[in-house]
Amino acid sequence: MEKRKTILLENGLIWFGAGISIAEIHTGTYFSGLGWQKGILAILLGHLIGCTLLFLAGVLGGRQGKSAMETVKGSFGEKGGVLFAVLNIVQLAGWTAIMIYDGAIAANEIWGLSLRIWCLIIGGLILLWICIGITHLGKLNRIAMTGLFFLTVLLSFVIFEGEAGQKAGKEVLSFGMAVELSVAMPLSWLPLISDYTREAREPVKASAVSAVVYGGISSWMYVIGMGMGMLTGESDIARIMWKAGLSAAGLFIIVFSTVTTTFLDAYSAGVSGESVFPGLRERYLAMAVTGVGVAGAMFFPLSNMTGFLYLIGSVFSPMIAIQITDVFFLKKESTKKAVDKRNLLLWGAGFVIYRFLMKMDFVLGSTVLAMLLTGLLCVGADWFCRRKADTARA
Repeated sequence: MEKRKTILLENGLIWFGAGISIAEIHTGTYFSGLGWQKGILAILLGHLIGCTLLFLAGVLGGRQGKSAMETVKGSFGEKGGVLFAVLNIVQLAGWTAIMIYDGAIAANEIWGLSLRIWCLIIGGLILLWICIGITHLGKLNRIAMTGLFFLTVLLSFVIFEGEAGQKAGKEVLSFGMAVELSVAMPLSWLPLISDYTREAREPVKASAVSAVVYGGISSWMYVIGMGMGMLTGESDIARIMWKAGLSAAGLFIIVFSTVTTTFLDAYSAGVSGESVFPGLRERYLAMAVTGVGVAGAMFFPLSNMTGFLYLIGSVFSPMIAIQITDVFFLKKESTKKAVDKRNLLLWGAGFVIYRFLMKMDFVLGSTVLAMLLTGLLCVGADWFCRRKADTARA
């Protein structure tokens, strides 16, 4: 029997759920020192850059019907792709723990059961989502997303109408750093978007819908976070909801936004795990990663994630830059090598370039320039190798 494919609405709902996130709202609070004009410009510019890359990454796997980490093997080789699959599992396990921790902290402030109990509740709901499966979540996702949409609109009114005056603090981010922090969130989804577009009936359209929906919702969450910092002087979403009398609604937003976002991390960790352990089923690997995430959230403080976001950018932006250059510009066939040493060396150079550029205050952030330079290195290396081969034949 042919496997069921997702329709565009289902892909949109998946990425709507990814965008509504406590982590995105929390990251938005860092923008409060920029003021409305510069803050919103940095958020929109960063998401435009990040979601353009997200679209291209979705097309890469969607057209081939391959998972994100399987497409990586086309540029880095079978064993080279395993390296990135392992790195992706590590970052997704980290995200799973961070998201469960943030959700449990916020939920516990509204209804104080205890941090560890909330970690177990959220982890249990994520396991439910995994058991249902990505191609059968349609009705459940529609119910959850409808509730999240209306409650988030209500939260927006509470934040932007409930307080007068601006209470922005001292500017702590430059404009370039703010753009980079805005790029970093969609960039964190690059190593997994094609895990979902490969399941779509229309993969290119699904990639576009996914990128547009995620970009719009994520930007909205950033603006909510920025508004919290500027208009209320608070950065704790649970406390604001409690003060506004939205404890029940707030609890729903916190728990289910955490579940719908973190499910994608855990599920994709399972998909990536299949590239490392071909004999194991992705569902069981996703469950194992959820268990690791719950344990991490229960026993470790995971409150500051900016360094983690920048680390993800430095690892995966040069990787996707090489893939995009190979497929869309150089039109290269998938490598047959076990390890493509040239591309791995180029990735290493891109990693160093990104970390170096982080020390500079480039107006568009580090990602754009690092990816552009990595892509140019890739083109230059291809030209040099072709010329060398032509000379040898002559």
